Amino acid sequence: MHEIQPKNPLHGVTLEQLLNELVSFYGWDALGLKIDIRCFTHDPSITSSLKFLRRTPWARERVESLYIEMVQGMSAKQR
Repeated sequence: MHEIQPKNPLHGVTLEQLLNELVSFYGWDALGLKIDIRCFTHDPSITSSLKFLRRTPWARERVESLYIEMVQGMSAKQR
């Protein structure tokens, strides 16, 4: 069963969508400064980043946290 999670900003968002939105919003350079991981700073690509994030829980947590901050910041500006 799928539960409805209206307050969870990650609900229904794939890792690829999340990463694409972060790259679109920040760009690779700023993303690499905010989260210093090699897949963001050296020849970055969505594919290599997805591979790394899927097998590295601590990095994925940081990326998800940054995404939540971005979403909350955008919704706060709309008020």
